[in-house]
Amino acid sequence: MNDRAIAPELRIARFIEAAAGADRVEVTRWERLSGGAIQENVALDARVHGGEFEGEQRWVVRSDAASAVSVSHTRPQEFALLVAANAAGVKVPQPLWCCEDGGGDFFVMARVAGVAAGHRLARDEALVPDRVRLARELGENLARLHRIAPPAPALGFLGAAPEDAARERVAAYRACLDALGPAGVQPVLEWGLRWCELHAPEPCRSVLLHRDYRTGNYLVHEGRLAAVLDWEFAGWGNALEDIGWLFARCWRFGRADRVAGGVGSATDFLAGYASVSGHAIEVAQTLYWQVMAHLRWAMIALQQAERHRSGAEPSLELALTAHIVPELEWEILDLTEQAP
Repeated sequence: MNDRAIAPELRIARFIEAAAGADRVEVTRWERLSGGAIQENVALDARVHGGEFEGEQRWVVRSDAASAVSVSHTRPQEFALLVAANAAGVKVPQPLWCCEDGGGDFFVMARVAGVAAGHRLARDEALVPDRVRLARELGENLARLHRIAPPAPALGFLGAAPEDAARERVAAYRACLDALGPAGVQPVLEWGLRWCELHAPEPCRSVLLHRDYRTGNYLVHEGRLAAVLDWEFAGWGNALEDIGWLFARCWRFGRADRVAGGVGSATDFLAGYASVSGHAIEVAQTLYWQVMAHLRWAMIALQQAERHRSGAEPSLELALTAHIVPELEWEILDLTEQAP
């Protein structure tokens, strides 16, 4: 029987048998995990007979979801990013094998214990008893990622690094608004983009960005950073873009006082970042990229709402996403008023 015609868990078990050099792989659990609107994650427990991985194993299979978006990297590309990040010492789930057989690309990675839910990490002191330590770990981890810089042959699919990352972002977000037609008539967002254009920092050396490094996209286990997830939007750019995204108020989950993703202070995060990178960064330097972060999230919210409104993907969740835009606009105005 053609593997593509059988149950996905059996197809993947057969793939792992070959990739791991096992005699037999028995699937004991196959359960879709929560989240994953763009990619689908399945918990795979297996009993492996023979080979390096003999015994009970706990893995995650990551494949495309039905609602995958074009700006997301493919699964082989995301696997390559995980391999590069893992080699650089970044805390990620260990990447194991990637399948590109034409039957639907997927990859297998180790399953890491921990909590990712942003609202819980921001508010539950039992989950994060030492917030100074976690904030520093997040900074140290991001600095390790930012050690990766072009050229990187294994990441050639990312294309050339931008000559002027800030102005490239402005141009890309303007194009997003234009593509939305009437829904893209957004005076505050246009004003914010013009502000970013006028206040753009000088071009600098590009590094590898996660581009969604925020609370909700990493796992915390026993109070410590365990792994960073969801690498489908990674690319080259200004290191401060990642920091500004994490610091944006929209990712603090009601704890506005904890600038570093709602879990800790900006000072502790930046101290951790400097301890690895050797570059001291002031909170004020991140303000520009916080503005850019709120602009980006507003663009995404409008795009998601349009997917519903157009009839392409009817979804109450997508329809309601646009309701956060006024809050984001308010933050853009407030941040730009604070600027020197």
